[in-house]
Amino acid sequence: MLRVGLTGGIGSGKSTVSGRLAEHGATIIDADQIARQVVEPGSVGLAKVTEAFGTGVLAPDGALDRAALAKVVFADDAARQKLNGMVHPLIGARTAALTSAAPKDAVLVHDVPLLVENGLAPMYHLVVVVDAPVPERIARLVRGRGMTEEEVRARIAAQADEVRRRAVADVWLDNGGSPDQVLAAVDALWSDRLIPFEANIRLQRHADRGAPKLVAYHRDWPAQAERLAARIRLAAGGLALRVDHIGSTAVPGLAAQDVLDLQVTVKSLADADDLDQSLAAAGFPAVPQLTQDHPLPSDPDAEHWGRRTHASADPARWADVHLRVLDSPGWRFALLCRDWLRADDAARAEYEQAKRARSAQHHDRSTPAYTAAKNAWRDAAEPRAQAWAQRTGWTPPA
Repeated sequence: MLRVGLTGGIGSGKSTVSGRLAEHGATIIDADQIARQVVEPGSVGLAKVTEAFGTGVLAPDGALDRAALAKVVFADDAARQKLNGMVHPLIGARTAALTSAAPKDAVLVHDVPLLVENGLAPMYHLVVVVDAPVPERIARLVRGRGMTEEEVRARIAAQADEVRRRAVADVWLDNGGSPDQVLAAVDALWSDRLIPFEANIRLQRHADRGAPKLVAYHRDWPAQAERLAARIRLAAGGLALRVDHIGSTAVPGLAAQDVLDLQVTVKSLADADDLDQSLAAAGFPAVPQLTQDHPLPSDPDAEHWGRRTHASADPARWADVHLRVLDSPGWRFALLCRDWLRADDAARAEYEQAKRARSAQHHDRSTPAYTAAKNAWRDAAEPRAQAWAQRTGWTPPA
């Protein structure tokens, strides 16, 4: 099952996107719809809301007057938090029941307006954010819901801003143009990413990546890595001591193949083995053939370089996840090399030149020749990195 979080600000047009995904066969769980169900007349939820906010939030027929309640809570942070504390557990229980009932091969889309505000992004394999310019959102809501401009602006101000939404967005859908444009984007997302992603997770296989090319440094790599790291932390729980962005994409300004590398610190390889299924379920299945790092010449005990490797199942976001034991040589060198290259301009330029030469000769990074060339540079660079660490007093992160 692929879990997709769908969110966006009020008036952004999430319903257009979720409706199209439903047409393609996605299983939709609408948080707003559930929120209405848990406060229907006669429900425990409605009784709690009435007790907290009075009968003024009820319509003449005894149902909840959502507009009246909105006027109370959206202008008062304390009142909004109180309301959330009452209804969110009820919404969570209903959501869990619907999720359990979904088919095992479902693309399950959870439409959650407050996904960002409630810190839910790491729970999903993918987060899709729908956006539109604020003036367009205001016009839609004034025209479609009869709200005043002041009411709309207050609702927008109470929600996450664009910066926070972009931080969690794996997919950003601009719904400021014609409906046909966003629908075409949803169609492509479904066929090119969601369908193969679901199959990869269900079959516990990583994405077929081919031979990634060397590209210029991309400023979004750290944010993309952090999104994956947040999912890994949630999936790994206490078995992951830390998760770090390592490798070339973690060095600002350095050209790299567009494959993110993340290092998960564990106490032992037994702990790494225990993470196999939880990481696979989170979208990072194991890659059995990649279980042993190349030992440096200075390493007297190659066993210490043992690792477990997982890779992303997402066909549009390649990533390798390296589980390494705390204080092992491989664990230490991954962090040291990253920090050394960040700090040493000459070493960074030299490494990029070596990468370009290597890529020109060996297009496929999975070949033995590519690996041998990469290890040769690393073996030669290791004493220099160690000398830099000694000179600067560098130590691994606490």
